[in-house]
Amino acid sequence: MTEVISVKFKPDGRAYFFDPAEIKAVVGDIVVVETSKGIECATVSEEAKEVDDSKIVKPLKKVLRLADKVDKKKLEENRKKAAEAFTLCEKKILEHELDMKLVDAEYAFDGTKILFYFTSDGRVDFRELVKDLAAALHTRIELRQIGVRDEAKMLGGLGICGQPFCCARFLDDFQPVSIKMAKEQGLSLNPTKISGSCGRLMCCLKYEQDAYEYLNSITPPVGSLVKTSSGKGVVVDENPLTGMLYVRIGEDAAPIKIHRSEVELLSRGKNKKPAVKVDELEE
Repeated sequence: MTEVISVKFKPDGRAYFFDPAEIKAVVGDIVVVETSKGIECATVSEEAKEVDDSKIVKPLKKVLRLADKVDKKKLEENRKKAAEAFTLCEKKILEHELDMKLVDAEYAFDGTKILFYFTSDGRVDFRELVKDLAAALHTRIELRQIGVRDEAKMLGGLGICGQPFCCARFLDDFQPVSIKMAKEQGLSLNPTKISGSCGRLMCCLKYEQDAYEYLNSITPPVGSLVKTSSGKGVVVDENPLTGMLYVRIGEDAAPIKIHRSEVELLSRGKNKKPAVKVDELEE
């Protein structure tokens, strides 16, 4: 077990472990830490605690000190300079007629470098842009191309559920999401209904996938032949969440509503498209 403290470099970013080095910091404190990029400021997201060594990426960097007034002033100055640099970079992009969208600008804590994040559909030759920016800002320039999901995470916003983006709130990493998940969950396959503001499939499709896979495995799909207390019948619709099935006993008979636990599966159907819609049966 090793004592660590959790810090975040951005309010909704990923939390990283650091060695507290006997520095007493509480949640919300700003601390100065040593990173692979150099000296940076971060906000304490979780106080010192013991964690298993398997969860730590070694070597564990140390917290250097609690941020003082000078550090906080420098941090605020960097934010103002980054905003000015962002405006300048946008202007230069237009002058050079580059096919790229600027997303964010970020100064290193020591002011030795400024990092610009941008999106683009393809590769961009920004060598001349870098020269112009370096001449105007008198510091090292780095441009980093990111994806549309990263852009949504950085900018934030509200999803179709009315809640702030999951990626901007708590997601540390983007999990693979596929159209198969939407099919398994019985959702509309219309891209506009299952895509987030970034244009990619919604991350939340991943949340309930394991549950749906299990429920679908124990629920007879449409077309299955089942045995009920009223006789043998064919499943014409099913609801994996409630476990309710609509089973037609005879060709001309109205389907009966029955729970999956009350039927015996004789043969599993392959038809995923309901022959009769549940809404129609309940009208």
